[in-house]
Order: sequence, then structure tokens, then C-alpha cells
Amino acid sequence: MSEDKAARGSVRTITDLARLAGVSPGTVSRALAGKSLVNAKTREKIESLAREHGFRPNQMASGLRRQKTGVIGVVIPLGHDTRQQISDSFFMTLLGHLADELTREGYDLMLRRVVPEDDADWLDRFIGSGMIDGVIVIGQSDQFERIEDVADGYLPMVVWGNHTQGQRHCVVGTDNRLGGKLAAERLIAAGATRLAFLGDTGPMEFAARFAGARDVAERLGVPIMALPTHLSPDRASAEIARHISAIDGQVDGIFAATDTLAALCLTELRARGLVVPDGVKLVGFDDLPIARQTVPPLTTVRQDIAAGARGLVQLLLRRLGGDETESLVLPPQLVIRHSA
Repeated sequence: MSEDKAARGSVRTITDLARLAGVSPGTVSRALAGKSLVNAKTREKIESLAREHGFRPNQMASGLRRQKTGVIGVVIPLGHDTRQQISDSFFMTLLGHLADELTREGYDLMLRRVVPEDDADWLDRFIGSGMIDGVIVIGQSDQFERIEDVADGYLPMVVWGNHTQGQRHCVVGTDNRLGGKLAAERLIAAGATRLAFLGDTGPMEFAARFAGARDVAERLGVPIMALPTHLSPDRASAEIARHISAIDGQVDGIFAATDTLAALCLTELRARGLVVPDGVKLVGFDDLPIARQTVPPLTTVRQDIAAGARGLVQLLLRRLGGDETESLVLPPQLVIRHSA
């Protein structure tokens, strides 16, 4: 192979070109998309390097493929918990609704689970593969900036996640902060005086849920602590057992970041002889089918996953047609059952 061909082959993604140009991937995205935020000198340098290395990214508006595949990519990035599984009840529920909506619109679905620490170019590589017409990202994980960078130059992408003021990528998701407020208000109204949040406060959605609960707790003078907990099944049960042992007698109200964690917590509380809701009040989040099947049934904060799936698909279809759509934030709803 000639040196010229080797050099050309070494630049396959926006990240490769960014490394060569000494700038961020977002700057490359904006430069190749003709964004005015990039100064002329930097843009000229990036364009020159792109020409030199034969780099013509499919994800840029100027290089979008002419042929349609009839396939929508759905990708789940797991940067915050690499051992979490797609079989998680939330993922399966959302994927089921997405498959129904995409099939109704005449599209097939291509699913990928990615661990970003093993593949820094996970999103560039997927949308530049030539195999999909657009992409739905389920969860921002710890990849907010990566998604923002790609959004600068790639229109047909919609993300399930938490909306933050000023963000550039299009999101569909629940008002997580309001959901956290509803959970804490219910626990306190049910008589809880010392609260704990069960979950990882790193991911944006969970961080917002904890922030909402903390807002209410601080306003009402009720202490609240965070109990970091993974969602991967091989970790969660053991972590919850340690948490319950550590907080025994110190907490009488628990807000779990998901119904799955709430169900595991309920099992551990029962094993220790702690009665729900008499001894400890418990509120989950999602309103998955499991919330109605536990004993006692879970009080939870409902996010309308079916409506979210419809929103993801409809906004993506509009973006495939060239529209720059706004994000869609869905209202949460408190569902009172017997655990609080």
C-alpha cells in the first residue's frame, strides 16, 4: 500500500480529523457543516485536511447519502454503567414501543449497545456507516458532549434523555426534575421525615431526579442523602443490601431512581423484616409493569414511554425531511399505590 493511501485510510471519522487538526470533534463538525461559529482560518485548515485525506463524512449535511436504506439506527450508550444490560425493563419497554412506531412508518430498526470507553467514535461510526437513514440515541449517559458535537453537523438524530437549557441536540424525555419533586412530596406527605435517593446521580436524567427531590427536601427542612447504586443486575442487589444495612433506622423514606431499583429495594427491605410502607415509605420512577406486580404495589412517578416513543419517531421523520425541530419535554405523573 502506498503512503498516500495509508494516510487517507488513517482518517475515517471526525475524531481522527480533529486529532490531526488539533481541535475538538465539535469544531470539525461545525467547520464542515459551514457553521459561522468557527473562524475562517480554522475552517480553511480543517477543509484542507479533509480534502488532503479524502475525508467526506456521510454525517455532514453537505455529504448526506442520496440513497435511503429504510433503516433507523437505535443506539444505547453505556458510559456510566458498562455492565448494564439491554434486557433492563425500561429499555425493553421503550424499544417495544419504538419498534411498533418505526414499523408503522415503514422503517426497520437496527439496534446497537455501545460502551464508549471501548469505542470513542461510537456515534460517528454508526451514522457514517451508510447502513441507516437516521439515529435514535436512548440515554445521554456520560456522553452529552459527544452527542452535542455530532448534532452540530448531523440533522436526523433524536435523543431520549434530559433536556438542558441551551443544548443543541434534540431530546424527547420526561421533566425529570419535576418528577423528583413529585416523589419527594409524596414521601413527605405520607409521613417520611428522613429521605434517601437510591441511584447513580451521574447520568443526567438521574441527576435531575435527585435535584428535584432535594429541592423539596431542603424547602421543607427534611434531610436527604444519595445512595449511589448501579443499574447492572450483578451489582445492584449487593449495593442495595449494603445501603439498607448502613441506613437502618436513619431513613424512613426512599426514592428509587427507577422502578427496577425500587423492586430490588423492596425485596431487601422485606428480607430484613422492614415493612413497607409502615416502617419505610418507597417511591419508584417510570411506572413499568413491574410497579403493579410488586407486593405491595409501588407508588411511582410515571413517564409516558409510549408517548415518548411516538415523539422520538415523529421528530426524527421531520428531521429526515430537513426540519430543525425543538425538543419535547413530557410531564411526569405521580401514581399512588401502596408503598407510599
